[in-house]
Amino acid sequence: MPMKYPFSYIVKLQFLGFRFSGWQKQTNAKTLHDMVDKTLSFVFEDVNYKTIGVGRTDAKVSANTYYVQMFTDKLVDEVFFINSLNSNFSPDFRAISIQSVDRGFNIINSPKIKEYHYYFSFGDKNHPFAAPFIINIDEDIDIDAMMKGAKLFVGEHYFHKYCTKPSENTIFKRVIDSCEIVENDILTANFFPKKSYVFKVRGKGFLRYQIRLMMATLFEVGKGNLDLQFIETSLKEDNDRKYMRNNAPSSGLQLYDIELEL
Repeated sequence: MPMKYPFSYIVKLQFLGFRFSGWQKQTNAKTLHDMVDKTLSFVFEDVNYKTIGVGRTDAKVSANTYYVQMFTDKLVDEVFFINSLNSNFSPDFRAISIQSVDRGFNIINSPKIKEYHYYFSFGDKNHPFAAPFIINIDEDIDIDAMMKGAKLFVGEHYFHKYCTKPSENTIFKRVIDSCEIVENDILTANFFPKKSYVFKVRGKGFLRYQIRLMMATLFEVGKGNLDLQFIETSLKEDNDRKYMRNNAPSSGLQLYDIELEL
């Protein structure tokens, strides 16, 4: 980063991604990064800035915790900044905090642990207002089998089947620290179904579409189309390396938490 930006900050955000085409800037698409930078143009009158997100998100994916590294050419009044940013943000966004960090800090390469949540229900169709947050499977599924299947992902495995469009340098051997399906008591609203569930996955790094492909596989287990042995085999080093074709809808996915080493 050129030294024309001598000051560096970490800004913590939350956002509802349902109306956006993911984080990364794209031509002819409404993206989260575009919205952040456009809002900053109203906050800063005589400050030049550049921003980098902690990672990409898919279209319609939301974040309870997200970090942006912001480089500026002038010192920022941190209290004024947060108040002004929230005043100018659309209702889809909220700024939580800002923290000054060393100019050499790199948000992309810094060690971090991410926790993703995927919210779903099954049976009767959900209220339309729930659409940005929770996916509905419109049939009865074996939730106990899905809970057992989720636990099989814990540990070090080979995730070739749970990644789309990998690069030549993609590392498929990954460690998942924890993985479970439990009843949802985290994200609630009076228009949510009486009972819903959350798939929680925690680890240092995830592949492209990995969580959604894992979720889709568990849905197939719940429907009886796949068994637990399939998951066990799919994670071995000698798996057939053909990625799963079913991808769970993105709006059920939420980047719930990030532990960032500052």
